[in-house]
Amino acid sequence: MASTLSQVYMDNPLPLNHIIPLDFDSVHSLPESHVWPHFDDLSFGTYSDNQTQNFSIPVIDLMDPNAAQLVGHACQQWGAFQLTSHGLPSSLVNDVESQTRRLFALPAHEKMKALRLPGGGAGYGQARISPFYPKFMWHEGFTIMGSAVDHASKLWPDDYNGFCDAMEDYQKKMKELAEKLLLMFLESLDISEEDYRTTSVQRGPDACSSALQLNSYPPCPDPNRAMGLAPHTDSLLFTIVHQSHTSGLQILREGVGWITAFPLEGALVINVGDLLHVLSNGRYRSVLHRAVVNRAEHRISAAYFYGPPPDSVISPLSGQQEVVPCYRSVSVKEYADLKAKHKEKALSLLRL
Repeated sequence: MASTLSQVYMDNPLPLNHIIPLDFDSVHSLPESHVWPHFDDLSFGTYSDNQTQNFSIPVIDLMDPNAAQLVGHACQQWGAFQLTSHGLPSSLVNDVESQTRRLFALPAHEKMKALRLPGGGAGYGQARISPFYPKFMWHEGFTIMGSAVDHASKLWPDDYNGFCDAMEDYQKKMKELAEKLLLMFLESLDISEEDYRTTSVQRGPDACSSALQLNSYPPCPDPNRAMGLAPHTDSLLFTIVHQSHTSGLQILREGVGWITAFPLEGALVINVGDLLHVLSNGRYRSVLHRAVVNRAEHRISAAYFYGPPPDSVISPLSGQQEVVPCYRSVSVKEYADLKAKHKEKALSLLRL
Protein backbone atom coordinates (compact mmCIF):
# COMPACT_ATOMS: atom_id res chain seq x y z
CA MET A 1 0.00 0.00 0.00
CA ALA A 2 1.20 3.52 -0.71
CA SER A 3 3.22 5.05 2.11
CA THR A 4 3.66 8.55 0.73
CA LEU A 5 1.46 11.03 -1.11
CA SER A 6 3.86 10.87 -4.07
CA GLN A 7 3.08 7.17 -4.50
CA VAL A 8 -0.63 7.93 -4.37
CA TYR A 9 -0.26 10.33 -7.31
CA MET A 10 1.68 7.74 -9.32
CA ASP A 11 -1.52 5.68 -9.45
CA ASN A 12 -3.49 8.60 -10.91
CA PRO A 13 -1.37 10.16 -13.70
CA LEU A 14 -2.57 13.25 -15.56
CA PRO A 15 -2.23 14.08 -19.28
CA LEU A 16 0.35 16.74 -20.12
CA ASN A 17 -2.25 19.24 -21.37
CA HIS A 18 -3.59 19.32 -17.80
CA ILE A 19 -0.13 19.83 -16.33
CA ILE A 20 1.52 22.51 -18.49
CA PRO A 21 0.23 25.99 -17.53
CA LEU A 22 -0.40 28.81 -19.97
CA ASP A 23 2.51 31.15 -20.66
CA PHE A 24 0.73 34.09 -19.07
CA ASP A 25 3.31 36.65 -20.21
CA SER A 26 2.67 35.78 -23.86
CA VAL A 27 -1.07 36.59 -23.94
CA HIS A 28 -2.74 40.01 -23.84
CA SER A 29 -6.36 38.88 -24.02
CA LEU A 30 -8.19 36.00 -22.40
CA PRO A 31 -7.89 32.86 -24.59
CA GLU A 32 -11.13 31.03 -25.31
CA SER A 33 -9.64 28.00 -23.55
CA HIS A 34 -9.72 30.02 -20.32
CA VAL A 35 -13.16 31.68 -20.65
CA TRP A 36 -15.54 30.44 -17.94
CA PRO A 37 -19.35 30.81 -17.93
CA HIS A 38 -21.07 32.57 -15.05
CA PHE A 39 -22.37 29.65 -13.04
CA ASP A 40 -23.77 31.56 -10.04
CA ASP A 41 -25.55 34.82 -9.34
CA LEU A 42 -22.54 36.55 -7.86
CA SER A 43 -19.80 38.29 -9.76
CA PHE A 44 -16.53 36.36 -9.83
CA GLY A 45 -14.56 39.07 -8.14
CA THR A 46 -16.73 41.61 -6.33
CA TYR A 47 -19.32 41.74 -3.58
CA SER A 48 -21.69 44.41 -2.39
CA ASP A 49 -20.99 46.31 0.83
CA ASN A 50 -23.98 44.64 2.48
CA GLN A 51 -22.62 41.18 1.80
CA THR A 52 -19.15 41.91 3.16
CA GLN A 53 -20.59 43.59 6.25
CA ASN A 54 -23.14 40.90 7.06
CA PHE A 55 -20.97 37.85 6.43
CA SER A 56 -17.32 37.38 7.29
CA ILE A 57 -15.31 34.27 8.06
CA PRO A 58 -14.69 33.89 11.82
CA VAL A 59 -11.36 35.12 13.19
CA ILE A 60 -9.99 33.08 16.13
CA ASP A 61 -7.05 33.89 18.41
CA LEU A 62 -5.15 30.67 19.10
CA MET A 63 -4.30 31.98 22.58
CA ASP A 64 -7.96 32.55 23.48
CA PRO A 65 -8.89 30.30 26.45
CA ASN A 66 -12.05 29.34 24.56
CA ALA A 67 -10.23 28.71 21.27
CA ALA A 68 -11.27 25.04 21.00
CA GLN A 69 -14.94 25.92 21.46
CA LEU A 70 -14.68 28.76 18.94
CA VAL A 71 -12.92 26.47 16.45
CA GLY A 72 -15.67 23.89 16.81
CA HIS A 73 -18.41 26.44 16.18
CA ALA A 74 -16.58 27.86 13.14
CA CYS A 75 -16.06 24.40 11.66
CA GLN A 76 -19.74 23.53 12.10
CA GLN A 77 -21.06 26.80 10.68
CA TRP A 78 -18.44 27.69 8.09
CA GLY A 79 -15.92 24.91 7.60
CA ALA A 80 -13.23 27.58 7.79
CA PHE A 81 -11.79 30.33 9.97
CA GLN A 82 -8.90 32.78 10.12
CA LEU A 83 -6.29 32.10 12.80
CA THR A 84 -4.21 34.71 14.62
CA SER A 85 -1.53 34.41 17.35
CA HIS A 86 -0.38 31.19 15.72
CA GLY A 87 3.29 31.76 16.47
CA LEU A 88 4.56 31.61 12.89
CA PRO A 89 7.41 34.14 12.56
CA SER A 90 6.49 36.98 10.21
CA SER A 91 10.06 37.00 8.90
CA LEU A 92 9.65 33.39 7.72
CA VAL A 93 6.29 34.14 6.09
CA ASN A 94 7.81 37.13 4.29
CA ASP A 95 10.75 35.01 3.14
CA VAL A 96 8.44 32.31 1.77
CA GLU A 97 6.35 34.91 -0.04
CA SER A 98 9.47 36.52 -1.50
CA GLN A 99 10.85 33.18 -2.69
CA THR A 100 7.45 32.26 -4.13
CA ARG A 101 7.36 35.47 -6.17
CA ARG A 102 10.93 34.80 -7.29
CA LEU A 103 9.84 31.39 -8.56
CA PHE A 104 6.81 32.53 -10.50
CA ALA A 105 8.62 35.56 -11.94
CA LEU A 106 10.83 33.20 -13.96
CA PRO A 107 10.12 32.99 -17.71
CA ALA A 108 7.79 30.15 -18.69
CA HIS A 109 10.55 28.16 -20.41
CA GLU A 110 12.60 28.28 -17.21
CA LYS A 111 9.72 27.12 -15.01
CA MET A 112 9.14 24.23 -17.42
CA LYS A 113 12.46 22.76 -16.26
CA ALA A 114 10.70 21.83 -13.01
CA LEU A 115 7.50 20.55 -14.65
CA ARG A 116 5.56 17.99 -12.64
CA LEU A 117 5.65 14.52 -14.20
CA PRO A 118 2.33 12.96 -15.33
CA GLY A 119 2.47 10.55 -12.40
CA GLY A 120 4.28 12.92 -10.08
CA GLY A 121 3.12 14.89 -7.09
CA ALA A 122 5.83 17.54 -6.84
CA GLY A 123 6.95 20.26 -9.22
CA TYR A 124 5.53 22.99 -11.45
CA GLY A 125 2.14 22.70 -13.15
CA GLN A 126 -1.60 23.27 -13.20
CA ALA A 127 -3.91 22.30 -10.35
CA ARG A 128 -4.63 18.59 -10.18
CA ILE A 129 -8.37 19.28 -10.46
CA SER A 130 -7.93 20.64 -14.00
CA PRO A 131 -9.16 17.50 -15.86
CA PHE A 132 -12.61 17.81 -14.25
CA TYR A 133 -13.38 21.06 -16.08
CA PRO A 134 -13.88 21.91 -19.76
CA LYS A 135 -11.99 25.19 -19.33
CA PHE A 136 -8.51 25.90 -17.98
CA MET A 137 -7.86 27.98 -14.87
CA TRP A 138 -5.88 31.22 -14.61
CA HIS A 139 -3.41 29.59 -12.28
CA GLU A 140 0.03 28.03 -12.01
CA GLY A 141 1.34 26.09 -9.06
CA PHE A 142 4.42 24.50 -7.54
CA THR A 143 4.02 21.53 -5.20
CA ILE A 144 6.60 20.56 -2.58
CA MET A 145 6.62 17.27 -0.69
CA GLY A 146 9.56 17.22 1.67
CA SER A 147 12.70 18.66 0.10
CA ALA A 148 12.43 21.04 -2.86
CA VAL A 149 16.07 20.49 -3.94
CA ASP A 150 15.39 18.24 -6.94
CA HIS A 151 13.21 20.80 -8.70
CA ALA A 152 14.76 24.00 -7.34
CA SER A 153 18.24 22.98 -8.50
CA LYS A 154 16.89 22.77 -12.05
CA LEU A 155 15.57 26.33 -11.78
CA TRP A 156 18.60 27.87 -10.06
CA PRO A 157 21.59 25.51 -10.45
CA ASP A 158 23.89 27.80 -8.48
CA ASP A 159 21.42 29.61 -6.24
CA TYR A 160 18.72 27.28 -4.91
CA ASN A 161 19.65 27.14 -1.22
CA GLY A 162 17.66 30.24 -0.23
CA PHE A 163 14.48 28.85 -1.75
CA CYS A 164 14.95 25.37 -0.30
CA ASP A 165 15.87 26.59 3.18
CA ALA A 166 12.80 28.85 3.36
CA MET A 167 10.45 26.07 2.23
CA GLU A 168 11.98 23.52 4.58
CA ASP A 169 11.71 25.84 7.58
CA TYR A 170 8.15 26.76 6.63
CA GLN A 171 7.08 23.11 6.36
CA LYS A 172 8.56 22.38 9.80
CA LYS A 173 6.66 25.27 11.37
CA MET A 174 3.49 24.32 9.52
CA LYS A 175 3.72 20.75 10.80
CA GLU A 176 4.11 21.99 14.38
CA LEU A 177 1.08 24.24 13.98
CA ALA A 178 -0.93 21.49 12.29
CA GLU A 179 -0.29 19.15 15.22
CA LYS A 180 -1.55 21.81 17.64
CA LEU A 181 -4.63 22.36 15.52
CA LEU A 182 -5.31 18.63 15.28
CA LEU A 183 -5.40 18.37 19.07
CA MET A 184 -7.71 21.38 19.19
CA PHE A 185 -10.05 19.82 16.62
CA LEU A 186 -10.14 16.59 18.63
CA GLU A 187 -10.82 18.50 21.86
CA SER A 188 -13.66 20.44 20.27
CA LEU A 189 -15.16 17.15 19.04
CA ASP A 190 -14.72 15.55 22.49
CA ILE A 191 -12.47 12.89 20.92
CA SER A 192 -9.40 11.73 22.80
CA GLU A 193 -6.04 11.67 21.07
CA GLU A 194 -5.82 7.95 21.94
CA ASP A 195 -9.10 7.23 20.15
CA TYR A 196 -7.85 9.11 17.09
CA ARG A 197 -4.54 7.27 17.06
CA THR A 198 -6.20 3.86 17.29
CA THR A 199 -8.06 4.52 14.03
CA SER A 200 -4.81 4.78 12.11
CA VAL A 201 -1.85 2.65 11.16
CA GLN A 202 0.83 4.89 12.63
CA ARG A 203 4.55 4.61 11.97
CA GLY A 204 5.59 6.73 14.89
CA PRO A 205 4.21 9.88 16.54
CA ASP A 206 5.44 12.15 13.75
CA ALA A 207 3.93 10.21 10.83
CA CYS A 208 1.69 12.26 8.58
CA SER A 209 0.83 13.14 5.01
CA SER A 210 1.60 16.70 4.03
CA ALA A 211 2.30 18.86 1.02
CA LEU A 212 3.05 22.52 0.44
CA GLN A 213 1.35 24.06 -2.58
CA LEU A 214 2.58 27.44 -3.85
CA ASN A 215 -0.09 29.15 -5.98
CA SER A 216 0.25 31.96 -8.52
CA TYR A 217 -2.63 33.95 -10.02
CA PRO A 218 -1.15 36.46 -12.50
CA PRO A 219 -3.00 39.65 -13.44
CA CYS A 220 -5.81 38.69 -15.82
CA PRO A 221 -6.95 40.78 -18.83
CA ASP A 222 -10.60 39.78 -18.31
CA PRO A 223 -11.04 38.65 -14.68
CA ASN A 224 -14.85 38.52 -14.78
CA ARG A 225 -14.71 35.70 -17.32
CA ALA A 226 -11.78 33.77 -15.84
CA MET A 227 -11.42 31.44 -12.86
CA GLY A 228 -8.31 31.29 -10.72
CA LEU A 229 -9.06 27.99 -9.01
CA ALA A 230 -12.37 26.22 -9.55
CA PRO A 231 -14.67 25.28 -6.65
CA HIS A 232 -13.39 22.23 -4.78
CA THR A 233 -12.88 20.72 -1.36
CA ASP A 234 -9.53 19.56 -0.01
CA SER A 235 -8.99 15.84 0.50
CA LEU A 236 -6.97 15.57 3.73
CA LEU A 237 -7.89 16.58 7.29
CA PHE A 238 -7.38 20.33 6.93
CA THR A 239 -5.43 22.99 5.07
CA ILE A 240 -3.50 26.00 6.39
CA VAL A 241 -3.32 28.87 3.89
CA HIS A 242 -1.18 31.99 3.81
CA GLN A 243 -2.40 34.48 1.23
CA SER A 244 -0.74 37.65 0.03
CA HIS A 245 -2.37 41.03 0.61
CA THR A 246 -4.47 40.64 -2.55
CA SER A 247 -7.88 39.06 -1.93
CA GLY A 248 -9.16 36.18 -4.03
CA LEU A 249 -9.93 33.21 -1.78
CA GLN A 250 -13.67 32.63 -1.43
CA ILE A 251 -15.65 30.25 0.79
CA LEU A 252 -19.12 28.97 -0.08
CA ARG A 253 -21.59 29.69 2.73
CA GLU A 254 -24.76 27.64 2.38
CA GLY A 255 -27.80 29.79 1.71
CA VAL A 256 -25.67 32.89 1.13
CA GLY A 257 -23.14 32.32 -1.67
CA TRP A 258 -19.45 32.99 -2.11
CA ILE A 259 -17.83 34.99 0.70
CA THR A 260 -14.35 36.44 0.33
CA ALA A 261 -11.75 35.56 2.96
CA PHE A 262 -10.16 39.00 3.00
CA PRO A 263 -6.46 38.89 3.95
CA LEU A 264 -5.78 39.92 7.54
CA GLU A 265 -2.28 40.97 8.54
CA GLY A 266 -0.59 38.00 10.20
CA ALA A 267 -3.59 35.66 9.91
CA LEU A 268 -3.76 32.21 8.33
CA VAL A 269 -6.89 30.68 6.81
CA ILE A 270 -7.78 27.19 8.06
CA ASN A 271 -10.29 25.12 6.13
CA VAL A 272 -11.80 21.73 6.90
CA GLY A 273 -10.98 18.90 4.49
CA ASP A 274 -12.90 15.77 3.52
CA LEU A 275 -11.17 13.42 5.98
CA LEU A 276 -11.98 15.69 8.94
CA HIS A 277 -15.56 15.73 7.67
CA VAL A 278 -15.52 11.91 7.88
CA LEU A 279 -13.69 11.81 11.23
CA SER A 280 -16.25 14.20 12.75
CA ASN A 281 -19.12 12.17 11.26
CA GLY A 282 -20.21 15.22 9.28
CA ARG A 283 -20.25 17.65 12.19
CA TYR A 284 -17.41 19.64 10.64
CA ARG A 285 -18.09 20.67 7.08
CA SER A 286 -15.63 20.05 4.28
CA VAL A 287 -15.92 23.47 2.70
CA LEU A 288 -16.16 24.32 -0.99
CA HIS A 289 -13.75 27.12 -1.85
CA ARG A 290 -12.35 28.77 -4.95
CA ALA A 291 -9.99 31.53 -6.02
CA VAL A 292 -10.88 34.47 -8.25
CA VAL A 293 -8.49 36.72 -10.12
CA ASN A 294 -8.10 40.43 -10.80
CA ARG A 295 -6.79 42.69 -13.55
CA ALA A 296 -4.05 44.59 -11.73
CA GLU A 297 -2.30 42.48 -9.10
CA HIS A 298 -0.37 39.22 -9.01
CA ARG A 299 -1.86 37.21 -6.16
CA ILE A 300 0.03 34.35 -4.52
CA SER A 301 -0.74 31.94 -1.71
CA ALA A 302 0.86 29.01 0.09
CA ALA A 303 -1.37 26.11 1.13
CA TYR A 304 -0.17 23.43 3.55
CA PHE A 305 -2.21 20.22 3.39
CA TYR A 306 -2.15 17.99 6.47
CA GLY A 307 -3.44 14.49 7.16
CA PRO A 308 -2.49 11.05 8.46
CA PRO A 309 -0.20 8.69 6.49
CA PRO A 310 -1.69 7.21 3.29
CA ASP A 311 -2.04 3.74 4.83
CA SER A 312 -4.03 5.12 7.78
CA VAL A 313 -7.72 4.39 8.10
CA ILE A 314 -10.14 7.19 9.01
CA SER A 315 -13.41 6.30 10.75
CA PRO A 316 -16.18 8.49 12.15
CA LEU A 317 -15.57 9.14 15.86
CA SER A 318 -18.30 10.51 18.09
CA GLY A 319 -16.45 11.17 21.35
CA GLN A 320 -18.60 10.49 24.38
CA GLN A 321 -21.82 10.42 22.36
CA GLU A 322 -23.46 7.31 20.97
CA VAL A 323 -23.99 8.31 17.35
CA VAL A 324 -24.72 6.14 14.32
CA PRO A 325 -21.86 6.52 11.77
CA CYS A 326 -22.87 8.39 8.64
CA TYR A 327 -19.73 7.39 6.72
CA ARG A 328 -17.82 4.16 6.28
CA SER A 329 -14.18 3.82 7.21
CA VAL A 330 -11.68 4.65 4.46
CA SER A 331 -7.91 4.67 4.10
CA VAL A 332 -6.21 7.87 3.00
CA LYS A 333 -4.94 6.08 -0.10
CA GLU A 334 -8.38 4.76 -1.05
CA TYR A 335 -9.95 8.17 -0.59
CA ALA A 336 -7.25 9.86 -2.67
CA ASP A 337 -8.05 7.39 -5.46
CA LEU A 338 -11.78 8.09 -5.13
CA LYS A 339 -11.16 11.84 -5.25
CA ALA A 340 -8.95 11.51 -8.33
CA LYS A 341 -11.75 9.69 -10.16
CA HIS A 342 -14.89 11.35 -8.80
CA LYS A 343 -13.80 14.75 -7.41
CA GLU A 344 -16.55 16.25 -5.19
CA LYS A 345 -18.75 13.15 -5.49
CA ALA A 346 -16.12 11.14 -3.60
CA LEU A 347 -17.35 12.10 -0.14
CA SER A 348 -20.92 11.08 -0.94
CA LEU A 349 -19.67 7.64 -1.99
CA LEU A 350 -18.67 7.00 1.62
CA ARG A 351 -22.12 7.67 3.06
CA LEU A 352 -23.84 4.76 4.76
